[in-house]
Amino acid sequence: MPHSHPILLFDGVCNLCNGFVQFMLTRDPEGIFQFASLQSEEGRALLVAHNLDPEGMDTVVLIENGQAYTHSDVPLRVAPRLAGFWGWVSIFKYVPRSWRDAIYRWVAANRYRWFGKQDSCMMPRPEWKERFL
Repeated sequence: MPHSHPILLFDGVCNLCNGFVQFMLTRDPEGIFQFASLQSEEGRALLVAHNLDPEGMDTVVLIENGQAYTHSDVPLRVAPRLAGFWGWVSIFKYVPRSWRDAIYRWVAANRYRWFGKQDSCMMPRPEWKERFL
């Protein structure tokens, strides 16, 4: 299942996750990233291929160059490649991963309560459809 673009796997029913994807789409005009929901057939297959449990994912996953990145590593790898001033996010790489991931897990555990949940996965706008697997 080789892919030429980095792929972001996200919770398709989570409002926070969907907002993050839309944020990325508007700041990635060159189309560097592709997307798939964790619930999709393609997303589940990518998780299995990278030895990640498709039933227990509570994080976005970045698949890039055959490697899977999770939790706080994802925004640190993604943000510097987006249009605008998002490279500043890289300063957080100096914060110990255990601290970053603890905060990430806290937000992930509360995301439905704070931001809500949809009944089904989001449908991309027509101009973005080719960016979704």
